Amino acid sequence: MNETFDFVVVGSGGGSMCAALVMRAAGRSVLILEKTALVGGTTAISGGVMWIPNNRFMAAEGIADSREQAIAYLDAVVGDHEDTPGASRERRLAYVEQAPKMIDFLVAQGVQLRRIPSWPDYCEAPGESVPGRTVVSELFDINQLGDWKSQLRPGFLPLPAYLEEAMQLPDMKRSWASKKVLARVIGRTLSSRLRGRHLTTAGQALQGQMLHRALQSGAEIRTGAGVKQLLVENGRVIGVVIEKDGKDLQIGARCGVLVNAGGFARNQRMLDQYIPGTSAAWTKTAPGDTGEMIEEAQRQGAAIAQMDTRVGNPMAIPPGEPDAEPVVVHGDLAKPHGIVVDQSGQRYMREANSYVEICKAMLARNREVPAIPSWLVVDSRFLATYPLAGDMRGKKKPQAWFDQQFLRRGETLEALAAACDLDPARLGATVERFNGFARNGRDGDFHRGDHAYDQWLGDALHSPSPTLGTIEDGPFYAIQVYPGDVSTYGGLVTDEHARVLRADGSVIEGLYATGTSTASVMGRGCPGAGASIGPSFTWGYAAALHASNPDGAA
Repeated sequence: MNETFDFVVVGSGGGSMCAALVMRAAGRSVLILEKTALVGGTTAISGGVMWIPNNRFMAAEGIADSREQAIAYLDAVVGDHEDTPGASRERRLAYVEQAPKMIDFLVAQGVQLRRIPSWPDYCEAPGESVPGRTVVSELFDINQLGDWKSQLRPGFLPLPAYLEEAMQLPDMKRSWASKKVLARVIGRTLSSRLRGRHLTTAGQALQGQMLHRALQSGAEIRTGAGVKQLLVENGRVIGVVIEKDGKDLQIGARCGVLVNAGGFARNQRMLDQYIPGTSAAWTKTAPGDTGEMIEEAQRQGAAIAQMDTRVGNPMAIPPGEPDAEPVVVHGDLAKPHGIVVDQSGQRYMREANSYVEICKAMLARNREVPAIPSWLVVDSRFLATYPLAGDMRGKKKPQAWFDQQFLRRGETLEALAAACDLDPARLGATVERFNGFARNGRDGDFHRGDHAYDQWLGDALHSPSPTLGTIEDGPFYAIQVYPGDVSTYGGLVTDEHARVLRADGSVIEGLYATGTSTASVMGRGCPGAGASIGPSFTWGYAAALHASNPDGAA
C-alpha cells in the first residue's frame, strides 16, 4: 500500500461525512475520496431534507410519533416484496431505530439541525404524520470553511432563506405575510454580509456543516480522487486503487471501505440497461452520479437489486446555452388552473402527488399511450399568479421560450392543441371534465386535493381548494414535462449494518455502502421528503458504527 487508513469512504455525498465523524469519535483515521473537484455530492444541490421518524425535534414540539407508528407507516407504504431486498423488514426496523440516533449523534457533534414546521408525509396510510418527519440544517456560514469554501458544491438557492420561507416568496405580490418574509430574508442577507458572513441554506448548508465538522475532527478529504478499483484479499475488501498524476496509488483500509458514490443517473448506458426510456439529460444530480462503483462492487461479487427504480422528479427543459439544464416543476403541477395531459390530450394522473409517483405515472402511461414528454396545460390566471419552470415574471416570459417553442400559446384551447399537436376534441373534453371537478371542489378521477400533502403542495391562498381551479381564461399555455430524477434508487444490496451482500446473502467483509449506491430501504416507495438523504446519513452512521466496533455495533 502507498498509504493506509482505518476507513476509506468513496464519495462525499450525504452519508460520507457522517460516517467520518463516527469513525473519528472512535479514534479511527478516515479518508474521504471525491472524484470531482467539489465536495458535497447531490445532497449539496438538493433541499437537504432528511426523513427521520420519531426524531428529537418532533418530541420537543409535542408532535406525536413513535417507533411503532413509523414502522406501521413504512410497512404500509414500502411493504415486503421479494424483488426489493434493500427494503427488507429487518432493514426497515433498523432504519426506524437508527435514524433518530444518528440525528442525536450529529447534534452532539455540534451540527445544528431543525425541523420544518409543516411538510406532510406523502402517503395516506396508517402511521402517517401530517406535521411531517423532516429534519433540515440550520443556516450555515460557509466562510467558516476557509479555503474549503470554494470546494463545496453550490446549492440551488442563493438566498439565506429557510426552505419554508423560500416556499412563500412566490406569493409576495399577493400576500402581506410573504412580503414580510421577503423583508426578513433581505434583512438577514444584509446583516450577515455586514458581519462578514456568507449564510447558505438547504443542502449546501447541511453539507457545509458536515464538511466543517469532518475537517475539525481530523478526517482527511481529497478531491479529484476517483476510485478505479476495490482491493480484495482472501475475500475481504482491504482498500482501493485511485489514479493520481497518471499513476495508480493503492490505499489500504484496515476497518473497511464505504461506497457512497451516488447512483447512475448520468450514465446513459446503465439507464438504457436498467430503466429504458429515461435519459441522463433529465437529471438534477451532481456530475459524479455515473454508477461505476456499483459496477466495480459487482465485479467483486456484490448483489444488486431495485435497479429499475429512481427518485423521479418531473422536469422541464427551458432553452439554454450551451447545454440546457432541467428545471424541477413538481410544485407547478399542483397549482390551480393547470393539468397534465399525455400526447393525445388526455389527463391521466393526480398532479399533486409526490414527485416519485408522478414520474412513475408518466413512465407507466407511456407504455400505453405516448406520454413522454407530457404537457402541463395552464390558463392565463396560472401564468399571472405562479412561477412556471422557475420563472416568476408572470405573463412576461422570455421571448426565447416562445421562439424555441418551449412555451406554447393559443388564444383558445383548440389553438393550443394545434400548437402542441394534441387532439383538440380530446383536450377540450379533458379540460371541460376537469373544470367540472374544480367547480364542485372534488376531483372525481384522481382525487387531487383529498390528501394533506396535496393541499400543502398547492396554493394556500387559493379558495376553496388549494389545488383545484378551472382552466378557462385564455390565452392558454403549455410546456413539455419529462420524468426526470434526482438520482436512481437501486444498487448494491446491503444488510442492517450497511454491509454489502453477495447474491447468496453472505457478507463481503470490509465493504459497506450507503446512499443511492445501494438498493434503497424505501423499496419502490417514497414515504416523505428526504427519503434518500435520510437513509444515506443513517446507513453511513450504521456502517461506521459496525466498522469501528464490529463485535459491538448496535
